[in-house]
Amino acid sequence: MQQIPESLIEKKIKSINRHWYTNKMDEEIIQLEKRQYFQLFFPLVIKFDVQRAIVLMGPRRVGKTVMLFQTIQECLNKKMTAKNLVYFSMDEPLFYSLSLDDLLNKYKKITGEKSLENKLVIFDEIQYLKKWDVQLKVLVDNYQKTKFIVSGSAAGALRRYSRESGAGRFTDFMLPPLTFYEYLNLLDLTDNLLILDSDTKKAISSKDIKTLNEEFINYLNYGGFPEAIVNKSIRSNPDKFIRQDIIEKVLLRDLPSLYGISDIQELNKLFNYLAYHTGNEINYESLSQSSGVAKNTIKKYIEYLEAAFLIKRISRVNEKGKAFKRDNYFKVYLTNPSMYSAVYGLTEPSDSDSLGKLVETAICSQWMHNQSIFSYLHYARLSQGRGEVDIVRLDRSFKVKHCLEIKWSDQFYDRPKNLKSLIYFCKKNNPSHITVTTKTKKGDTIQDGAHIHFKEAAIVCYNIGHNQVLKLKKG
Repeated sequence: MQQIPESLIEKKIKSINRHWYTNKMDEEIIQLEKRQYFQLFFPLVIKFDVQRAIVLMGPRRVGKTVMLFQTIQECLNKKMTAKNLVYFSMDEPLFYSLSLDDLLNKYKKITGEKSLENKLVIFDEIQYLKKWDVQLKVLVDNYQKTKFIVSGSAAGALRRYSRESGAGRFTDFMLPPLTFYEYLNLLDLTDNLLILDSDTKKAISSKDIKTLNEEFINYLNYGGFPEAIVNKSIRSNPDKFIRQDIIEKVLLRDLPSLYGISDIQELNKLFNYLAYHTGNEINYESLSQSSGVAKNTIKKYIEYLEAAFLIKRISRVNEKGKAFKRDNYFKVYLTNPSMYSAVYGLTEPSDSDSLGKLVETAICSQWMHNQSIFSYLHYARLSQGRGEVDIVRLDRSFKVKHCLEIKWSDQFYDRPKNLKSLIYFCKKNNPSHITVTTKTKKGDTIQDGAHIHFKEAAIVCYNIGHNQVLKLKKG
């Protein structure tokens, strides 16, 4: 097989590192608004005294590459030498046969640099390189004064390899889909639609609940992806962008290549089923019977879909707030409600059934990237057909701390006695907080001894997203 001319490889490296010669990134990158997570990510980048590589993870098209380019620009703004900032995109076909060390040697040859000391080296889309984790571990050990960043969209696989090979050497950073908090900020709508607490910056109330809810529905349909909120063609046709560019690439390319899946149609069919039932209780037995697929195979597929950050599961607790010892039941959520519209079409304001489950999905998804909180989220299944409680948050001693019932309706604000499942569960577990979301109303009431706080769903969603960024800032 004929070797690729080295001159072509060097030309490609130069072209994707134009900032070496212009001392700035492309204008379109410079002008893009930074995500809230940038201010959490960048301080990790410039800690050259910490000998750890950063593994930037997240689903497709949430802005990982853009954030890496913005990182380079911020370094340039801080007067770092341009040729000390090195970028490689590992999905570039010319790089397929090269190791990380090969690429670094070509960088040295092109620039004339003798050392990698004080360099920032980025390997984007690292999952395309076999045994990248082993190679990166060697680099971290050998170049103690170099900062390495890798990124990739196969979040679960990256996290697994990071933990197995990079213990003590890698720092994981998850970039989630856009939260509703970020969505409003990126569109510069926060001050127009919300009244914020002057100290905490949490939303207290809405200035215009009708318009806020319209934007909330837009967020449910396409707002999880930065590109979608600024591109009208994507907003009008999320099927092409989200379905083809995100979901199908994961189902048809990423997962089969990482896990050796042969029946892609079977995997795709399962994902479509789970997408339709987002926010619903699922069990392996009924899934197996309805699909004709073995239960163990379904378990593997669900693990793969979760690893690719397409879905997330939460387990159930009983009416005493305790986990079931043996339980094949769980609730499944899309990690981004916008994926539902990509599969089943845009949800209209009049479609109350679809909106109800997408609102629950959106609110739950605001917690998903913060595993330290998400691991304490459950739902309650009550005995004798008494129903369920949507979200039950446990504290660190595994006692019920917060109950959240998610509604896209004002009817329970008007008739709180109809919240029978919630009231029954709370009387048994005495949580410190009980919240019920509404469409437009807010207030407090006491029903059968339970102090219930009613809050608009859009504001609850905004505040959860805001709180997660705040918690991550505080460490």
